[in-house]
Amino acid sequence: MEILWFLIALCMLVVVIGPFLRSRRNRVQLAQPGAPDAADPETYGFVRQELLDVRTPGPDQDLLDVLEVVQRTQEWKAAAQLLAGTPKEGEQRWQRVQAFAGAASLELAQQPGAGGAWLRNWRSEAPKDAGAAQVHAEFLVQQAWRTSTAGSDEFRIILEEARKVCGEAALLAPGDPVPYITELAVARGLGDSPEQFDQLWAKVIDRAPNHMGAHLAALHHLCEKWHGSREEADHFATTAAARAPQGSLLAALPLFAVYEHLPEVNLVNSFWQSAVVTKAMEGALYAVHSARSDDPMLAHVRHLLIVFLVNSERWAEAMHQLVRVDGHVGALPWTTEPDPAAAYAVYRALAVAGYEANGGSPATLLH
Repeated sequence: MEILWFLIALCMLVVVIGPFLRSRRNRVQLAQPGAPDAADPETYGFVRQELLDVRTPGPDQDLLDVLEVVQRTQEWKAAAQLLAGTPKEGEQRWQRVQAFAGAASLELAQQPGAGGAWLRNWRSEAPKDAGAAQVHAEFLVQQAWRTSTAGSDEFRIILEEARKVCGEAALLAPGDPVPYITELAVARGLGDSPEQFDQLWAKVIDRAPNHMGAHLAALHHLCEKWHGSREEADHFATTAAARAPQGSLLAALPLFAVYEHLPEVNLVNSFWQSAVVTKAMEGALYAVHSARSDDPMLAHVRHLLIVFLVNSERWAEAMHQLVRVDGHVGALPWTTEPDPAAAYAVYRALAVAGYEANGGSPATLLH
């Protein structure tokens, strides 16, 4: 029986990846690692897979330095100082809140009952610290998704507590959009009505009308697999992109809408060259080229572009995105995989192989 199941699984694998490999047989040849013809990502200065940082989408050395101190000493004051000095108007505060919450959640998973003590101490010793409340709320959201089943009583109890803490955080920092952005994930998990969602979304855009992270959270709520539809998500994304000011990464939002509705198994190679996908990619590339080089959300868009560009066999363009984000993989689509670094490394290897099969080399790749 075990042999039968193995053969069935093998056949399914051939069906799924066969067209993918056949479409590349004249351009990308598979080779064993270390073989003379094998493409080597390290020749481009890429970071080895085991050293890829899964905590952030791109470099934030101040955050990484503080995380190291907090986790080594279990003292929270450095985290409080960093968040206190991070402007509430931009994207960086939301990202740092997520990173601190994720670190505490991962610690707790690794050391049940003891991990993440610094966050509990932070909340108890500084109850009026807005940063502590924001990290606590995000921590509860991540715990709900990580430790319980969506829709279960435990899941709902944790998210209800997260909503309560979001309210506390909002009172401690009037005008800060982060508590309301975190609450968007609560609303998705608890299945808020469209009217409740609209009221919450109004609070977000009143405070940060062009916040890319907030739009991504709202788009997730409105997609087909949660509480909306493909049409609703597409309308939301294209409207936001059309209204985006010059230099805003919101022009890339339609690409995220396409990603949210990718078929689980795609056997049609022309899908990646379709008008819908091409238009969304061009919008994202325009956004990347127009955005500030220090925009905290820029890496998020580049990471998603890598997947679409590789599947579209636009090898050189994929390589240009890779050289700008390599080293950090804490972004979609990698974070949806059990091993984000491994998932990223596969696409990176495909990009290198495709690039070299079409005449590219480290010498021809402009950084």
